Amino acid sequence: MDVMGDKATLFETGRFVQPSGEEPTRDEAAEAAEEARHRLHAEAGDVESMSVLGAMLLRRGDLDGAEPQLRAATAAGDRAAANNLGVLLHQRGYPDEAAGWWRIAAVAGSAAAAHALGRHHRERGDEPAAEYWLRQSAEQGHALGAYALADLLEHRGDANAGQWMRAAAERGHREAAYRLARALDRRAGDGEGETAADNGVGTETAAGAAETEEAEQWYRQAAARGHRRAALHLGAILERRGELKEAGRWYLTSAKDGEARAACALGFLLRDAGDTESAAVWWLRAAQDGDGNAANALGALHAERGETQTAERWYRAAMDAGDDNGAYNLGLLCAEQGRTAQAEQWYRRAAYAGHREAANALAILLLQGGDTAGAEPWFSKAAEAGSVDAAFNLGILYAGRGEDRVALRCYERAAAAGHTEAALQVGIARLREGDEAAAERHLRCAAGGGSAEAAYRLAAVLDARRPAVSEHELGESSLHTKTECEEWYERAASQGHRRAQVRVGMLAAARGDVVDAARWYRIAAEAGSRNGAFNLGLLLAREGSEPEAAVWWQRAADAGHGRAALRLALVYARRGELAEGQRWADRAVALGPAEVTERAGRLRDALREELSA
Repeated sequence: MDVMGDKATLFETGRFVQPSGEEPTRDEAAEAAEEARHRLHAEAGDVESMSVLGAMLLRRGDLDGAEPQLRAATAAGDRAAANNLGVLLHQRGYPDEAAGWWRIAAVAGSAAAAHALGRHHRERGDEPAAEYWLRQSAEQGHALGAYALADLLEHRGDANAGQWMRAAAERGHREAAYRLARALDRRAGDGEGETAADNGVGTETAAGAAETEEAEQWYRQAAARGHRRAALHLGAILERRGELKEAGRWYLTSAKDGEARAACALGFLLRDAGDTESAAVWWLRAAQDGDGNAANALGALHAERGETQTAERWYRAAMDAGDDNGAYNLGLLCAEQGRTAQAEQWYRRAAYAGHREAANALAILLLQGGDTAGAEPWFSKAAEAGSVDAAFNLGILYAGRGEDRVALRCYERAAAAGHTEAALQVGIARLREGDEAAAERHLRCAAGGGSAEAAYRLAAVLDARRPAVSEHELGESSLHTKTECEEWYERAASQGHRRAQVRVGMLAAARGDVVDAARWYRIAAEAGSRNGAFNLGLLLAREGSEPEAAVWWQRAADAGHGRAALRLALVYARRGELAEGQRWADRAVALGPAEVTERAGRLRDALREELSA
């Protein structure tokens, strides 16, 4: 059996005990000379040299040479030799005899022996005896004793475990430093996750921020002592903070020590920096060590390159590593290739394993196939698991059935989680109910999230509150600074919202900015807005370009704009083309609205009389 504890730390002579299990490199010639010197003194009966020589031989694995030296020094009362004799006997397979010598050394005050004896009792299930001896060791300042005591107390749920874990960490025990950091992380609300992706930062209290900061220091201490998981977590903290260069260094340190998750995280850092080739190298290394996330990343990389067979192989490797994302990604791959049956199969596998986005994708697939009844429970399951998209989709499903109240509850759930389109739907519903304050709140959220429709509707709400002004008339100037509603109209217009573009054009015209008005009208008209075409025609006619205006009015009239049809009827009547004027007047009567119908009817009758005269 190996020496109990961290490398040579059980060899309790002052010159052999090393902090945190780290051994200095020693010149072999100097060590050989020192061994020869101790051997010479031991042969002359020097007890300390016997003890040191025995420890040196034990450390080298020469048990036969070490045992007589240690027994002789132990017989002379050397407690370090008694402890190391226990270590030797434990390695030979005589644990009970080893415990006897450890007890002798521990009673004589050896902290290392007390630690070894405590470990011995714990392995045999005698926790009271284990706690007694580990406490003896810990109270003497022994780092391994403090750590083992903390581990025992933590296993029992004793609140004093943290005190001893901290004591071990302060004495240089790297695993204690790591576990202390993890405990602080959990208390700060950082969660139990082990990777950079898992470690999201939420809103912290001042106490939580202090614990997070302290956790980082302990991670740093453990990482500096070679703890690869501490290096992984330290890298994740630095990455979240935006210190990517240092984060990459710690990921690299951890990855080189064999931490697959660090290799995966390093791959993502390199990919984000644009070095996909290097990223693939580290993902490959991590995937070969069983990291499902890295296997998925490799699959996605090959899928982007069109190498679907290789992508599929890596997605399957991710599944074999226990990562449900592998099945989900296989479903996406099959869906992109039109292999609907296979996509459904993989979505189902991931969904049954609890993958919420796979459940949502499966429901969408079923819905597209006309299976509404089959889609609904999967949308519900995904929404209950926290899928915002599923909650929104469930709302669409209920709205399609006319169950508006249930749909609104689904939209509200999705909107509360930040879903832009859901916030828009809630805003629209609140407007219908007359709750303008709630509507504005949700429309602001949706507009801030990038919804052009929400920006337009928010602008309309704000516009309605402005003091009443006369309707826009071409050529009338109304100079004023832009209001908030105009800014929202412009944001929606810049995102391609046609009604907003027309409204921005009207506001520009009201300010006397004919050029800007024409630009927005033209953009809207070319995108298919009949109001944009009509207003552009008005603007051109006012500027003396009636032939071009007629072109845009015709486009608007063909799209069903009654006023444009009436304008065309007037243009043709003035030109003397009475039959064409009557035709457009008939069209205007049919299109309306009521005011246009009345005027167009009178014009049509007048043209008819003129034609029959």
